[in-house]
Amino acid sequence: MALTILRCVMKRTEARWCLYRSLYNSSHGFNETEVKKKLAQYSGGSIVLCKGEGGIAELCMNNPSRKNAMTGTMMLELEERISDLENWNEGKALVLYGAEGTFCSGADLNAVNSMSNPKDGLMMCMYMQKTLTRLQRLPIISVALVQGKAIGGGAEMCTACDFRLMTEGSEIQFVHKHMGIIPGWGGASRLIQLVGSRQALKLLSGALRIHPEYALSIGLTDDILSSSAVIALEEAQTWIRPYTKGPADVIRAIKGLVASGREQLLEDALRKEKDIFGTLWGGPLHLQALSKVFKPS
Repeated sequence: MALTILRCVMKRTEARWCLYRSLYNSSHGFNETEVKKKLAQYSGGSIVLCKGEGGIAELCMNNPSRKNAMTGTMMLELEERISDLENWNEGKALVLYGAEGTFCSGADLNAVNSMSNPKDGLMMCMYMQKTLTRLQRLPIISVALVQGKAIGGGAEMCTACDFRLMTEGSEIQFVHKHMGIIPGWGGASRLIQLVGSRQALKLLSGALRIHPEYALSIGLTDDILSSSAVIALEEAQTWIRPYTKGPADVIRAIKGLVASGREQLLEDALRKEKDIFGTLWGGPLHLQALSKVFKPS
C-alpha cells in the first residue's frame, strides 16, 4: 500500500514538473527559439555538472574572468544541465556554486548591453524565469553555496535553491535599482517567500549588501561555512548529506510535496514580476545606467 501511494505521488509530481516547463509560451509573447538564437551569440564561460556518488551533484558556474557572470551560452547550458538533472532518477541533491571562490555577478554586461531593447530584455527575462523556476522545482534538494559575491542576477539565482549556505566574508546584493530595473529572473518573488515582504522591501529598495550574519538573522541563509573554496564545497556536501539519507524515490517525493505546497501561487507572482520588469528594461533610467557602464572609448 505504501509503495502504491508513493508511486501515485511521484506520477502527480512528475506531471506537475511537465506543466512547470511551460511557465511561458506563445500566448505570453514568448518565442523560445528566437531568444535561444539571440543568447547563443554571446559566448564565454560554461556550466559544469558533476554527478557524484550518493546522488549528490555539483553544478558550477564557470566564468571566473567575469566573476562568473552569466553569458548567453551559459544561460543556454544552464537549461540543458537542469534538463539532465530532471531526468536523473538516482539524484537526491544538488550543490550550486561558482568557480574560483565567487558565486555569480549576474548577467554578463556584454549581453545585457546588446539586448537593451525592451523586447529582447523581456524575452531574456521570461527565459531565465522559466529556467530558474525549473531549478527551484527540481525533484532533488538543492543548496546554493555562496562564496564571494552574489550580485544582481547572481542574488536571484541563489534564491532559486531550497537552501543557501554562505562563507565568511561573502555577500548577496540585489543591485537592480542601480541599473534602473527590478529583478527579472524571479528573484523578487522568491525573496518575498523566503524573508517576507518587509525584509524584501528593505533589501530591494536599499540595494543592501547582505553579509552572512545578517542573512542568517532574516532567514535568507541557512548556515555560515568556512571561507576556503575547497573546504567550503566539502562542507556544503556534508551539510546537505543528512537530508539525502534514504531511497532516492522517497527523497524526490518529499521534495515534490514541499514544492507543490510552497509554490501554488508562484506562477502568478512571477508573471507580475515579468510585467513590471518589462516596463523598465530599455527605459530611460536603465539605458542611462548602461551608458555609465559602457562609456565610449
